[in-house]
Amino acid sequence: MARSSNAYVRGNTLKFYESLDALPKQALPEGPAIWICGDCHVGNLGPIANARGRVEIQIRDLDQTVIGNPAHDLIRLGLSLATAARGSDLPGVTTAQMMEQIIEGYEMAFADEADEDGAKSSDKRHRARHPAPLQLLIEQAKQRTWVHLAKERIEGMRPKIPLGKRFWPLAKHERRELNKLFEKEAVAGLATALRQRDSDAHVEVLDAAYWVKGCSSLGSLRYAVLLDIGGDTSGGRDLCLMDIKEAVKPAAPRYTSTSMPRDNAQRVVAGARQLAPFLGERMLAERLLERPVFMRELLPQDLKIELDKLNHREAMESAHFLATVVGKAHARQMDAETRHAWQAELKRNRSKKLDAPSWLWNNVVELIVMHERGYLEHCRRYALEAKQS
Repeated sequence: MARSSNAYVRGNTLKFYESLDALPKQALPEGPAIWICGDCHVGNLGPIANARGRVEIQIRDLDQTVIGNPAHDLIRLGLSLATAARGSDLPGVTTAQMMEQIIEGYEMAFADEADEDGAKSSDKRHRARHPAPLQLLIEQAKQRTWVHLAKERIEGMRPKIPLGKRFWPLAKHERRELNKLFEKEAVAGLATALRQRDSDAHVEVLDAAYWVKGCSSLGSLRYAVLLDIGGDTSGGRDLCLMDIKEAVKPAAPRYTSTSMPRDNAQRVVAGARQLAPFLGERMLAERLLERPVFMRELLPQDLKIELDKLNHREAMESAHFLATVVGKAHARQMDAETRHAWQAELKRNRSKKLDAPSWLWNNVVELIVMHERGYLEHCRRYALEAKQS
C-alpha cells in the first residue's frame, strides 16, 4: 500500500469506513435496503465471464457485500476515481466534473432499468459506451485463453502450482481437507459447470497451495487448487484452477432492519448473485477447516481495471461508465417505486455550481484529506521499518 495513495485507498476498506463514520452524518441519504458491493473501488470492477462465455464489466469482488446503503458504494467509487485522477496529475476541476459524471452515469442505469420494465420508450441512445481504456480491456478479455491464465497464475502449462513467493506448501491436514472438499457432489459440480464439461466427469485434485494474495490473505484461508476434469489434461483443455477464499466479517455497515445470511460465505455468494450475476452463478459457499469459504473457478476472461494514468477525457468517460455499472447492479434489485424514490433523493441537495449532490462531493473531499494523511503516515512507518531491517 506504500506504492501510491491509489494503492492505499484500494487496500484499506476498514480505514474508509472508519473515516466515513467520523464525518458528520446529516447530509448522507438513507438509500433503500439492497445488496451493495461494500468495497466499490475501481480495482473491484472489471470484465467477468459467465458460465456460457459472455463477457461484461461487472463488480468482481464481493468480500464486503452487505445489505446496506447504496450511497456507500457511490462515495467509495468517488474516492477511488478522485485518487486515480490525482495520481494522473489531473487538476481539481477534473475531480469535480468526475463527481458529476458519477451521478449522471449512475442515474442512466435507472433509466435503462425502466426501459426494460417497459416504463419508457425503446429509445436506447442514452446507453453507456465503453471508454477507450475499458474497451481495450474488454477486447483483451475476450481473446484470452487458458494458456494466458496458466502463464500468469501457475507459470506454465505443467499441471503443477509452482511454490515460492506467491504459493506456499500445504500442511498434510490442509491437503487432506481439500481433497475431501472436492469429493462433494456440489463442489465437483461447480468445477464441471463451465466450458460445456460433462456433468458426470471425474474431478481430481492435481495440486494445491496456499495463495499469498495481498492484504486479504493475512490471517485467513486462501488456496489455489488445480483440478483435472475427466482425465485429459492435454493443452490445458480440461484443467481447472479454483480459487478458495475464507469469508470474513465485513467492514461495511449493514442495515440491521433486514435479514442477511449469518454465514459469511453464504453472505458473499448471495450478494454476488444480486450484484454481479456473471460471477455469482459461478460461486459456491462451503466450509473448510471449520471456517466459511467461498470458491469459484478462475477464468482467463476475468480481469481487473487499472486506471493508473488518465487524461481528462478518459477520466470523464470512465467515471460515467463505471457509475453506470454500479447503478445497474443496484437498480436491478429495486422495484419501480423504490427506484423512483431513490432517484428523487439523488436529485436533492444539488447546487447551481455542481451538478452532483453535496453529500457526495463533501464526503469525497473530506475522505481524500483523511486518506492522504493516513497514506503518508503509513509510508513513514514503512520507511522506518525498512531502515531498521
